[in-house]
Amino acid sequence: MSLNSKVTMFFVAMAVSLVIMLVAINLYAFRSFSIASATDHIRTAAEIVRVHLTESMINGVIDKRESFLQRLMEVQGLASAQVVRSPLVEQQFGKGLGREAPNDDVEQQVLRDGKPHYRVEEGPDGTLFRGTIPFVASTRGSPNCLQCHQVPEGSVLGAVTLSMSIEDLKTKALLTVAGIVGIVALFSAVTFYLIRRVIQPVSLTAFNVELAVQRALRGDFKGQVEQRTEDEVGQIATDMNRLLTFLDSGLNRIGESVARLTNRTPSPDENLLNATIDMVDGLSRAARFKQAIEEDETKAEIHQRLARMLENEFDIKTFSLYEIVPNKNQMTPLFVDGVPDTSCRWCDPQILVRSEGCRARRTGHVVDGITSPAICYAFQPEEKVEGYKHICLPIIQSGSVGNVLQLVASPENEARLQSQIPFVNVYLREAAPVLETKRLMETLRESSLSDPMTGLNNRRFLEEYVDTLVANVHRRKSGLTVMMLDLDHFKMVNDTYGHDAGDAVLKALAKVLRQSVRSSDLVIRFGGEEFLIVLVDTPSADADQVAEKIRAAVEALSVQTGSVVLRKTISIGLADFPTDSDTFWQAVKFADVALYQAKESGRNRVVRFTESMWENKKEY
Repeated sequence: MSLNSKVTMFFVAMAVSLVIMLVAINLYAFRSFSIASATDHIRTAAEIVRVHLTESMINGVIDKRESFLQRLMEVQGLASAQVVRSPLVEQQFGKGLGREAPNDDVEQQVLRDGKPHYRVEEGPDGTLFRGTIPFVASTRGSPNCLQCHQVPEGSVLGAVTLSMSIEDLKTKALLTVAGIVGIVALFSAVTFYLIRRVIQPVSLTAFNVELAVQRALRGDFKGQVEQRTEDEVGQIATDMNRLLTFLDSGLNRIGESVARLTNRTPSPDENLLNATIDMVDGLSRAARFKQAIEEDETKAEIHQRLARMLENEFDIKTFSLYEIVPNKNQMTPLFVDGVPDTSCRWCDPQILVRSEGCRARRTGHVVDGITSPAICYAFQPEEKVEGYKHICLPIIQSGSVGNVLQLVASPENEARLQSQIPFVNVYLREAAPVLETKRLMETLRESSLSDPMTGLNNRRFLEEYVDTLVANVHRRKSGLTVMMLDLDHFKMVNDTYGHDAGDAVLKALAKVLRQSVRSSDLVIRFGGEEFLIVLVDTPSADADQVAEKIRAAVEALSVQTGSVVLRKTISIGLADFPTDSDTFWQAVKFADVALYQAKESGRNRVVRFTESMWENKKEY
């Protein structure tokens, strides 16, 4: 219900209530006034009758009382007059006239109790007011009742019943009430008209404001409120229009900016306010996501957080996340359908060994298999599912594709997935530089832990890894062999043939060492031409055989450098941990002592540490 209708109903109800109240009050007042006035008139007439009857008794003309009563009827307003005798008067003077006997119970009651009685009656000629007034014996005045009547003072001698028409008073009261009602109605109509003139602009303005607000809630801020007055109501309309214009302009600018950030094209019929809220909320969540992954330690943690984000934020259950192997034409699956997996469920497995087969990896562009089905031939689901389509999103790092996110949708989820792509892209865009930073840090760390020339791990790597290595030994209650190796007379190669020849020999030696041990064993370039090998879970006898194998392979090694073929030998010292030593580094020192012994005893040989070789422990 509109404000105008409410105001109209309110004032109509107030006017009707006022009229009803005034009518009731006036009718009650006129009735009370009429009864009071008629009562006074009847009392006056009754007193006249009493005085006349008393004087007639004294003067001996009581027999003419009937004519007096008839003349009394000529008084305007009186309709009837009748005198009745009490039993006391009848005992003294007889029955009197026939009309002087009580006619009804009222007169008999008045004769008994001596109290006047009044009531309103409806007669043939209209409304009458009837009063029955008792005549009580009294010595008051002269003449008085007891001069003729032989009764005790206070006795009821009779009563007079007078009827008075109040029809004129009733008519006047109704005319007066009608006049008052008319005046009130006219005043109410004028007041209502004036109030409507004042309220109508307020009502229409409020209605237009409501329409504008309803449109704004639907995302349409182009509604305007018509200014109808120049007062405060008109100012409200003006301010409302300014607010709507400001909101429309501001939200459009915000929406355009956010749309550029998300690469999202707004729909013409969408709710601008809700769409803007959703986009800003998405950017806010993406910012929190970036803050979280920036504090992650490794790429693996970021990849896992990406998988959780797809499931929790977007309710995407079927997807694959791949990582491009640097400097190799390979891709590695990290997560498949939300769990860590290395299988290729949704694509041809050939892309794992030839990443160029992946269109997103090759082009660096989004591959939309929903809009353009069969755009990528590599999309070959492992399970035979009908109607499933995909969208592949490349994650660009340093100008090249570092990861590929493949989102798979069933036919009923295609539209929902396409609407989510701009927001998913925001997360990927936030994750890309962080992934690149983590990759560079890992590359930098790997370079700091490896020897750039030979590709072997360096001494710093051993220092960082040794605690893990020792913990594994204690946990498995096993042992390991430390092997120190040093090329014989290597300085002569650098001095004679130059450092390039020396580098060629070291590279060849590193290759021999890697090929001679297991992948679980550690090969370290300890410094210069000195190398260290850690054989894990290897008995002493087997370690001696490995050392001898390495010595023989190096002795048979020929290194071509320019026109010269170089052949070198190597000396090796071995020590066991924890058999020979309490700590790993002590085992390294013992192996170095054994190596020194091999050098001293003629080189090109393998020597195992014995306690007799440890002549000066404090020195080490």
